Amino acid sequence: METSVSFSHNMDDEYEKFIRRMNPPRVVIDNESCKNATVVQVDSANKHGILLEVVQVLTDLNLTITKAYISSDGGWFMDVFNVTDNDGNKITDEGIVDYIHKASCVNLTRVCFQSLGPESCSASPIRRSVGVKSTIDHTSIELIGSDRPGLLSEVSAVLTHLKCNVVNAEVWTHNTRAAAVMQVTDEQTGGAITDPERLTMVKRLLCNVLKGSNQLREAKTVVAHGVTHTERRLHQMMFDDRDYERMTDDSLDEKERPNVNVVNWHGRDYSVVTIRCKDRPKLLFDIICTLTDMQYVVFHGNVDTDGPDAYQEYCIKHVDGSPVKSDAERQRVIQCLEAAIERRVSEGLKLELCTTDRVGLLSDVTRIFRENSLTVTRAEVTTRAGKAVNTFYVRDASGYPVDPKIIDSIRQTIGPILHVKGCPEELNQESPTRFLFGGLFKSRSFCNFGLVRSYS
Repeated sequence: METSVSFSHNMDDEYEKFIRRMNPPRVVIDNESCKNATVVQVDSANKHGILLEVVQVLTDLNLTITKAYISSDGGWFMDVFNVTDNDGNKITDEGIVDYIHKASCVNLTRVCFQSLGPESCSASPIRRSVGVKSTIDHTSIELIGSDRPGLLSEVSAVLTHLKCNVVNAEVWTHNTRAAAVMQVTDEQTGGAITDPERLTMVKRLLCNVLKGSNQLREAKTVVAHGVTHTERRLHQMMFDDRDYERMTDDSLDEKERPNVNVVNWHGRDYSVVTIRCKDRPKLLFDIICTLTDMQYVVFHGNVDTDGPDAYQEYCIKHVDGSPVKSDAERQRVIQCLEAAIERRVSEGLKLELCTTDRVGLLSDVTRIFRENSLTVTRAEVTTRAGKAVNTFYVRDASGYPVDPKIIDSIRQTIGPILHVKGCPEELNQESPTRFLFGGLFKSRSFCNFGLVRSYS
């Protein structure tokens, strides 16, 4: 009697998991071998998304990656990063060093032991327009629509009217499109909004605001399934919205446009991506995030960001093992990487606000911008221990440089607590004009409002 033995795909999966358990991720942090930077070396079994997890840990700590070497052939990958803090110094804080080590190991282990197969590499489905997801602490709202002057003011006004407080938010605009991920709480309870009818009302009214008068790109209302890293989610939302497709009135000067090139390596099954552009914080994250979500794997890479410019080179393949197959695919990769770089570039003035949080704070501030013909191109809103720390990048709604008289008008409205930094001489901090409405904002706990020029 013959006995047949069959091996299932599940047995192969278990064997691969066993190999990974025998070779757990290893993170080494070295402050001795490099004179000007802390060296972070990461070794792990290779899987799609591993590189992004490591870069995400470093950029979330606001560390600057000055150099990087990436290698991931043969089922194993090794990354080496030279990192510094915002002041260009080595990382000596033991708490940060310990966090880098633990967070990297935990994230890498999680990715390595996700269910195997190409379908597990894909992100959760991308949804358009307005998505709502509730947790215990807050309700997350995702928005995507056509950009226009005053849009953030209108959105925040609707939320204030519905007794919602914006505790955290990130807003990006690019190529006539706007995307936002907002975390809001109930004004009465301070927690998430749980009433289904109220959530429906929030989505409906925000959709009306996003739709505006634009009949060509209709706004939709959907519930977001799953929550990802905020900045990665913004990349996903804008990519899904095809913001990389160039508009004829693109305002970015050709000289400032990133130089992205993609060629196939003859004799090897790789495509080589080279990127030259002005360096800025989180540039590496934006590139790796986009390549990962486009289902490309980085096998080798070199990053050098010494000086004002950055140079990056990657050998990539699609997850199916093929290099870039056609000129159309090559152009799409170039366009998507250009868009990923440009989304975080903010021309104009950077305004910073630090004050005691309250319901309606974001609505009041953005209303003042709108009434003074300023439009918000990017915004970051955070709340910690009752304090709101908000950053806005603004420009004149007509596309011209911001008039100093407009800044003076804003200062009259907000009061003498307005601080101006890094601006032309005519925008000095002391103004001879009276602050007509200073008492109103002082009573509402404005404690600091900084204004600096930023092209980062």
